[in-house]
Amino acid sequence: MRAIGIILAGGNNYRMKELSNKRAIAAMPVAGSYRSIDFALSNMANSHIQRVAVLTQYNARSLNEHLSSSKWWDFGRKQGGLFVFTPTITADNSFWYRGTADAIYQNISFLKNSHEPYVIIASGDGVYKLDYNKVLEYHIAKKADITVVCKDVQLGNDSERFGVIKMDKDGRILEFDEKPMVATSNTISCGIYIIRRRQLIELLEKCAREERYDFVKDILVRYKGMKRIYGYEMKDYWSNISTVEAYYNTNMSFLDPNVRNYFFKQYPDVYSKVDDLPPAKYNNGAVVKNSLISSGCIVNGTVENSVLFKKVFVGNNCTIRNSIILNDVYVGDNTTIENCIVESRDTIRANTYHKGENGIEVVVEKNERYVL
Repeated sequence: MRAIGIILAGGNNYRMKELSNKRAIAAMPVAGSYRSIDFALSNMANSHIQRVAVLTQYNARSLNEHLSSSKWWDFGRKQGGLFVFTPTITADNSFWYRGTADAIYQNISFLKNSHEPYVIIASGDGVYKLDYNKVLEYHIAKKADITVVCKDVQLGNDSERFGVIKMDKDGRILEFDEKPMVATSNTISCGIYIIRRRQLIELLEKCAREERYDFVKDILVRYKGMKRIYGYEMKDYWSNISTVEAYYNTNMSFLDPNVRNYFFKQYPDVYSKVDDLPPAKYNNGAVVKNSLISSGCIVNGTVENSVLFKKVFVGNNCTIRNSIILNDVYVGDNTTIENCIVESRDTIRANTYHKGENGIEVVVEKNERYVL
């Protein structure tokens, strides 16, 4: 493909509450065995993009470990590859990334040393499948300066969390409001953009001179009347996990057979770093209904309408309903968990009760198994 890829995975989000205390949003586990960034990386790989840069910053250790090898996504072996960039102190700059545009600008040498004419920019917190080749064909056909992938959602469905856009009949963006208090359109930006590489370099350098740091506010919104900015409408499944409720709903959507088949049984595939774990084990007395159970789990109790990630142990006489249990959690005997997200590596003591009464409760317990 005639494009390089950039994945923005450096931000933090207070709306994720305790879930983002020890990991980047892009490293959040999704659908049992994946991480959020796997979907953007898989889309890049399936679109035959050979050079991909991931820009990390906040709580990046877990994410950097996940990205330690490009073999899982089969990026270019002899040409191209997967590049992970973190903020670096140089003779000219000692700042952390001050925004999305500044993050790309601090790594502008990646753009200048590439030869492909186009750049695809994506966020690391989206769950979706997309052939970027089709977006690029649309971009070229419209003779656009920038193309924004967008999607129609129901008004009031957290649309104020996103950039809200209005387009004319030809698809050209007329208005772009970033996270408005009141959404005036049901078309939102998915955080995926295509732009010509040389033009991106020029815009970034101009932003840097003017001390502007945000890609959306300082490029898309600022230039919407001067540049030909078009919207490409996505019809298939797309979700963003930037809040606790959105993260919960995204994982729960994988209990729908249609969603599972779309992601895991239809071409193209979704790839991830593979852990060598045994299959899930169900002991005598275990009852599992409409749930997603990952490798390495041992289940003794009852699990209903829930997602269990890798290496979860469920004790005797336990009941887990409508909940998400992240990696390596030990659930003691006679425990009830409902409407909760249990943080990874937690030890839930026996004979305890956790239930989200007003929305989803995030459970974080002191982990006695790892105390020296």
